[in-house]
Amino acid sequence: MGESGRESFISGERVYEGRILSLRVDKVGLPSGGTSIREVIEHKDAVGVLAMSGGNLLLVRQFRYAIMEETIEICAGLIERGESPSDAAVREAREELGLRPGSLIEIGKIYSSPGFCTEALTIFLARDLEDAPLPQDDDENVRTVAVPISELPALLSGKETSLGAGVIKDSKTFAALSWFLAFNK
Repeated sequence: MGESGRESFISGERVYEGRILSLRVDKVGLPSGGTSIREVIEHKDAVGVLAMSGGNLLLVRQFRYAIMEETIEICAGLIERGESPSDAAVREAREELGLRPGSLIEIGKIYSSPGFCTEALTIFLARDLEDAPLPQDDDENVRTVAVPISELPALLSGKETSLGAGVIKDSKTFAALSWFLAFNK
């Protein structure tokens, strides 16, 4: 879409400011000449780490209060002030998996939900893992789950796997696993 489809800012108000996100409500001008309201969540940027060990991918299992479900995801977390995405990826792998990547490759950057959220996630593939645990954050209860790479097609299609059926519901995890399936034959 070219510049002709661009919306323009008219006015806005920040209605909430939190620790990791803020909410603003903006009035925008539409290309058609009309106006509309956009609710925008300004979210800190984050990283995701798809860790590979032997014939397994290492994911994490954790309870997510917002959806009241336990999820299976790639390890992930916020980029702290002054931290590069790769430094954040190493820290998160150590906190959530207890492992330090010897090799870390950036595989892409995605937006979690660009219709209303600014969060950008940089996704990495981590290999050559060595024990180097850091304590988990106080509000986390994350457990490592090893998934055989051979189960990846079934896992992505929602079929029965060693983890159950239809367990991948997290967008960053789906994106990272799809990339892995497409490019790591």
